[in-house]
Amino acid sequence: MGLMLITGGAGFVGSSLAEALLAQGERVRIFDNFATGRRSNVESLKGNVELFEGSIVDPEAVARAMKGVDVVFHEAAIPSVARSVENPQYSVSIGVQGTTVVLDVARHEKVKRLIFAASSSAYGNTKELPKVETMAPTPLSPYAVSKLTCEHLLRVFAGLYGIETLSLRYFNVFGPRQDPASEYAAVIPKFITAAIRRERPVIFGDGEQTRDFCFIDNTVAANILAATTSNKLSGEVVNIACGERRSLNELLAFIGHEAVSAGDAPPGYELRADYKPARAGDVRDSLADIAAARKLIGYEPKVMVRDGLARTYAAFRTFTSKTA
Repeated sequence: MGLMLITGGAGFVGSSLAEALLAQGERVRIFDNFATGRRSNVESLKGNVELFEGSIVDPEAVARAMKGVDVVFHEAAIPSVARSVENPQYSVSIGVQGTTVVLDVARHEKVKRLIFAASSSAYGNTKELPKVETMAPTPLSPYAVSKLTCEHLLRVFAGLYGIETLSLRYFNVFGPRQDPASEYAAVIPKFITAAIRRERPVIFGDGEQTRDFCFIDNTVAANILAATTSNKLSGEVVNIACGERRSLNELLAFIGHEAVSAGDAPPGYELRADYKPARAGDVRDSLADIAAARKLIGYEPKVMVRDGLARTYAAFRTFTSKTA
């Protein structure tokens, strides 16, 4: 594939992708300012990757990192719907302006292909399920608006400048590298940490809201397929998920079962939540149609939710203290 650049390469998805590319013998660069990415995520990659430190809104820093690059995986952003609701200017400016910079530098550096980490949040609370790429987006948060705007930018740059681009709409990615300690941590690392510590995790809402949870290995595979497909990419958007939905209450039950199996809880233990009022900007139900990704890049999920949860639980319990 040539030389790969991963923006946001110290983040959860970015560092997992870097590790997978290195395992395939690829040359990898990581670009990150460590605002939300963690240095511990790239510690094991040292000596095998080139690390460039800087912000995606800094054209000169981005240009230094992109010299000689063939493919860009653009993962950098300010993650979290909740964070964007609290600070919309920061979330949108980094997302939209940063993506504009990355795209513009990519066209000047003659990058062949750019793959973007888009988001299922762009769909909003559409009643129709599963969510198909042809549906009209109705974003509910500044984060979702930012991600949707970036999809349009990728399409425009493909049309104007001929750079091959593709937006992968991620649906609730989870896996071992997620940060459970963050104020904005995703539900699965929070649930697992609570189970190990025998605490009650917080659920915003009644817990019956559903998501199409996608294990990290599937998301990484989708990126690599997007980078290597022989099909020409022209700014398309495709869903990356498992094509099945689970409620948060179901996740509680699954993770409680894993706690018992691992010996972290006694037989009959149930992981119970502390339910709080639903948050503004949160989507109620989500389920992906993945037919377009199958057709365009040959994507097929390999690890479904139950297996992914078991693998994630096993990874988390190796470094999570059983006391708060």
